[in-house]
Amino acid sequence: MASLQDQLLKAGLADQKKAKAIRNEKHKQRKQQPKGAVQVNETEIRARKAREEKAERDRQLNLKRQQEAEKKAIQAQIRQLVETNRLDRSRGETSYQFVHDNKIKKLYVDDTMADQLSRGRLAIVFVNDQYEIVAEGVARKIIERDAQAVVVLHDRKKDDVGDDDPYAGYEIPDDLMW
Repeated sequence: MASLQDQLLKAGLADQKKAKAIRNEKHKQRKQQPKGAVQVNETEIRARKAREEKAERDRQLNLKRQQEAEKKAIQAQIRQLVETNRLDRSRGETSYQFVHDNKIKKLYVDDTMADQLSRGRLAIVFVNDQYEIVAEGVARKIIERDAQAVVVLHDRKKDDVGDDDPYAGYEIPDDLMW
């Protein structure tokens, strides 16, 4: 099998002088290198560098995709927690006001829910562009996954005795608002 140079000479695309000059130049380059030294090919270096850069870009892209997938999985977990544990507030007559995104929002809840919200036994979460009420334990699980999903969760006080309230027998006037 003839070399490419021989084929070009036969086809008349190259002449003998150019072919001999190229052969001499290659021979000089080989002779100038010390023995045992590997001939460095610039195109190979560029190709290797391009492969390394592409591999790094691919790693970064895969990392970004993986983070997005984890974020979606966390959002799905939060949605599932809220769907299975949300409390029914259809009987709500009392308005409960709270702040979300520097705006005052209002939910209608019943009196016991309003009391439990203020005591930290219930929490308000914002999922799927809606506000839902869940128990404190569920809200703590949601906070572990995404703290910004929980809008209202008051800290429980140590002196909050709940059902064993010593002032339970004292009635609060209807016209008292705070």
